[in-house]
Amino acid sequence: MMDLSTTSVLAAKAYKYKAESLVKEYLLADSYVSYTAVLGGILMCKMAYDITSIISSLYYKGYGSLTKTQKLEWNNRGMSTIHAIFITVVSVYLVFFSNLFSDELDGLVTYRSSNLSNFTLGVSVGYFITDLAMILWAYPSLGGMEYVLHHMLSLISIVYAMYSGEGQLYTYMVLISETTTPGINLRWFLDTAGLKKSKAYLVNGVTMFIAWLVARIILFVYLFYHIYFHYDQVKQMHTFSCILIFAVPTILLVMNTMWFAKILRGLKKTLAKRQ
Repeated sequence: MMDLSTTSVLAAKAYKYKAESLVKEYLLADSYVSYTAVLGGILMCKMAYDITSIISSLYYKGYGSLTKTQKLEWNNRGMSTIHAIFITVVSVYLVFFSNLFSDELDGLVTYRSSNLSNFTLGVSVGYFITDLAMILWAYPSLGGMEYVLHHMLSLISIVYAMYSGEGQLYTYMVLISETTTPGINLRWFLDTAGLKKSKAYLVNGVTMFIAWLVARIILFVYLFYHIYFHYDQVKQMHTFSCILIFAVPTILLVMNTMWFAKILRGLKKTLAKRQ
């Protein structure tokens, strides 16, 4: 007869096998991976929000003196920074380093996707749902109508690309623009902490200016360049996909250019004060 320890080990192995089977057959199955990713993105936001609050209360003495609204925005920006780092790393990898969207492969580049690309888009959908809900709940403390428009356009584009599999290359090119988010948030953190005159604030401002120019202006120009030279493939997508491919980047580029002008004016003022 088996002793109690042997029985426990076998029971643990059986439980582990059932758990792994559940994950493989349902949570990570092709038909469910997107839903799992969206849920994971929402949970990631909750964890990032709480972790930001805990770390800030432990290592930043001024956190306790912030108003309720300031704490909400502080934690929200910590959440958005974590998402930005995640989506930037994966987007840069998929667009420039993987062969998923390589012209050397057979087939239309506008119809390519993978489990990784779908999962990542799902996580991003979870983030934008969470952030948009927070913006609307605390409106206009976390941002005005331009933020609502930005998030709505992002959600529509990402959700459609995820479920249709069309135009994911261009979706990821646009998502690379999230690389500017950590700099924007750091600027707000430094300002709120009373460090607007610090060297770190100036260095961050210059870095943010360069990052914005590259990720939100030049990269968008490259996106339209890529569309132009792959138009024979683009026009084979569904009508709604084509509308999104042309309209969303155009609207975002206009918004990015307007924000870039504000960043430039702010940087000039900061540099003038230090002369």
